[in-house]
Amino acid sequence: MASEVRTTCCYCGVGCGVIVSTDGQQVLGVRGDPDHPANFGRLCSKGSNLHQTARPLVQQQVRALAPALRVLRQGVRAPVSWEYAVEVAAGRIANAVQAYGPDSVAFYISGQLLTEDYYVFNKFAKGLLGTNNIDSNSRLCMSSAVAGYKQTLGADAPPACYEDIALADVVFIAGANMAYAHPVLYRRLEAARAARPEMKIIVADPRRTDTAAEATLHLPILPGTDVALFNGMLHLCLWEGFADQAFIAAHTEGFDAIRDAVRDFTPAHVAAICGIPEADLLQAARWFGSARAALSLYCQGLNQSSSGTAKNAALINLHLATGQIGKPGAGPFSLTGQPNAMGGREVGGMANLLSAHRDLADPQQRAEVAALWGVDAVPAERGLTAVEMFEAAAEGRIKVLWIACTNPAQSMPDQKLVRAALEKVDFVIVQEAFASTATVAYADLLLPATTWAEKEGTVTNSERRITRVRAALPKPGQARHDWEIAAQVARAVAAKLEKPGIRFDYPDPESVWNEHRASTRGRDLDITGLSYALLEQQGAQQWPYPEGAQAGRQRLYEDGVFPTPSGRARFVPTPYVPVAEPADARYPFQLNTGRLRDQWHGMSRTATSPQAFAHVAEPSLQMAPDDMARRGLAEGDLVHVTSRRATLILPVRADPGQRRGQVFMPMHWGPEYVSGRGPALGVNGLTVPAIDPKSFQPELKNAAVKVLKAELPWRFAVFAWVDEAQALRLQARLRSYYGRFAFAACTLFGRERCGVLFRAADDYAAAPALVSEIEALFGIEGALVLRYEDTRRGNARRMLVRDGQLQAVALAGDTAAEQWLRQLLETGADVRSLGRLLLSPSATAPQGFKARGKVVCSCLGVAEAEIAACLAAAAPGEDGLARLQGELKCGTSCGSCVPELKRMVAAAAQV
Repeated sequence: MASEVRTTCCYCGVGCGVIVSTDGQQVLGVRGDPDHPANFGRLCSKGSNLHQTARPLVQQQVRALAPALRVLRQGVRAPVSWEYAVEVAAGRIANAVQAYGPDSVAFYISGQLLTEDYYVFNKFAKGLLGTNNIDSNSRLCMSSAVAGYKQTLGADAPPACYEDIALADVVFIAGANMAYAHPVLYRRLEAARAARPEMKIIVADPRRTDTAAEATLHLPILPGTDVALFNGMLHLCLWEGFADQAFIAAHTEGFDAIRDAVRDFTPAHVAAICGIPEADLLQAARWFGSARAALSLYCQGLNQSSSGTAKNAALINLHLATGQIGKPGAGPFSLTGQPNAMGGREVGGMANLLSAHRDLADPQQRAEVAALWGVDAVPAERGLTAVEMFEAAAEGRIKVLWIACTNPAQSMPDQKLVRAALEKVDFVIVQEAFASTATVAYADLLLPATTWAEKEGTVTNSERRITRVRAALPKPGQARHDWEIAAQVARAVAAKLEKPGIRFDYPDPESVWNEHRASTRGRDLDITGLSYALLEQQGAQQWPYPEGAQAGRQRLYEDGVFPTPSGRARFVPTPYVPVAEPADARYPFQLNTGRLRDQWHGMSRTATSPQAFAHVAEPSLQMAPDDMARRGLAEGDLVHVTSRRATLILPVRADPGQRRGQVFMPMHWGPEYVSGRGPALGVNGLTVPAIDPKSFQPELKNAAVKVLKAELPWRFAVFAWVDEAQALRLQARLRSYYGRFAFAACTLFGRERCGVLFRAADDYAAAPALVSEIEALFGIEGALVLRYEDTRRGNARRMLVRDGQLQAVALAGDTAAEQWLRQLLETGADVRSLGRLLLSPSATAPQGFKARGKVVCSCLGVAEAEIAACLAAAAPGEDGLARLQGELKCGTSCGSCVPELKRMVAAAAQV
């Protein structure tokens, strides 16, 4: 019998409430929780598709369901019992500590863990082992925001809330494509603007994203010039009298220094650095400075930088100087990238943090944590941060590396270094729900963990709101909760190291959370007034929520008092420093990375759903049309993208939103989905490992690259409907063929059915036996296969037709007919009337064929051609968006496609 469970979405930091329909064995469906204050029932395309990623057929193919131990270093892993796995893990850790010291062990964990998971790992490392070598993939997304807040405001605490979006007069979005990365918050911004058309939206972003396209003012700054932009805006606000002198005098310190520091950031100078019109800079500063309430929203464009802390601090300086903080509709608001990066920061789950926002350098605060944990001391010296950790591992200084709920073999910069590190470490423990990630291949011990629909605990979203995560399904196979695994191994290690005094005998996640809660008493994030019971009864709550409070605090610093020694916010001078790796004559393009609308991080979860590929079907490099024309590149041509660290071959796509001299590649495309001969590195094989000296966050947004056409005349494409119970296994099997070609990629497609697409290219025709072997994996063999061969030209077509419909197609050599053949397959068209045209060497589509184009609305499967036809039939003056939503229903489900629909409406109106 079906029941419903209220829980939280496992994707971005918006923290949407989700209602899961379940029969106790599988997820039947999901919908947004109308009572959750983060989303009020809205879900984005990723969240609304969560049930697709939790299907039993998916779980059976990609989940890690039993502990497994590598028998030999280069051998296969064999299943082992949990008891044996715990004994092996504990033994290797204890032996390393005894032989090499506690810093020979390191933990690399994840912003997708729950707060309870994070807490146990942090206590394990710092309390039991005595090492601060524990860091999180949140280092890759939020550590510069943390450092910026602490430098200026005194604590890692976003001061604003989601309600402020509706109350702001000016919304300044910097380095964030909200329409893709935080779609539900973007829906709130759309609604606010519709209600108050006078609201101004400024977007600073090198690309003309869907977010930038809807802005009142788009500032397409050159990559890495954010500090110059913010300093220039502050210069103008001071020059034109927009500074709030009363607020500065009463609530800040260091103003004289910042005034001197921005004196030279004149409009002409800043406009030249940033590559924007001086008039636009003036307009942005005047709107911001004169606003009754100005709200800044920012994310990885600021954080993922070797000067990320300075970018954050420079923006906060602008807020402090204009008094735009601590009041409705105002404040510097960092949008969290992962679902629980905030929770991890709260428990101190990073190399330079301590529990409850305590200072690692403060002896008294370290003593407080030691007393709470029942140990003599916690280490004072900062541990290894993410990039440092893998550098140390590559040098042989890390003997045991425990990786939990993250995929560094896809997500870390400079993948050659990361792979070398994973191969060098004596013993690698990977604690993971999905056995399909690139990192799992390096695991000496694989520990199966629960994931989204099975977990119990809490997460904290971007507005400091703590929400319960509740299990809708039992643990699958032998999987265990992350906190449970860490605690069990910690108990075994404590026994081996003869440290019985530190407690890891937690009966449930609530007991872990209660211990964390006790650590916050009297701190800026005091949650001593909260409990699981209160969260159950009253729903998600914001911190601080001290004992005796009736509610959490919606906004911080409304009284003008900041958590610094003086009680005043601090202005921090921020000199402008160019990007760590600027473009030059050898590497003339600046590579930027970012998010797709319907995919998440390394795609271990989203990519299990064919529907997630509907909007962007395959990996590609996006390039300005003028740059493509100058290099003789056409849409879909393969190019070598080369940085100083690696080369990747990709199709190139024209993007009018790109500036000349810049290229873009989504962050998601790792070696699981695109590769070729040589090291399988993915997009982050190209990125630079330079780190911010304050936050230790790596520079993932900018790398200098060259782009050259790949002369690979032989092409191969296979696409077919496959048994859904085998699709992901087939995809995994096809990855073993990547190294046989110069370029190879594999993705899914389909809606009601599941299809697999494999694509390859080379500078010579592959051996017929290899081609036949791959075709056989797709079922393209036997008497029912239609065949065309041109051995002289190296061309071949083979296709399987059943009941008049295409089931599978393989094209070797000449693949020009792929588009229309694939559309015939996907739409289920009857092909019996086409006869010989199916095998004709001509690439000409059948008469009357109309290409659908890219799917824009992935919820309802509405493509570009249907949208264009609907708009063409509109009456003069008719509201194009309303027509699309009424006729085709696109944009009426999750709404994630609405910005793109608006762009198409505007383009149609100009024709």
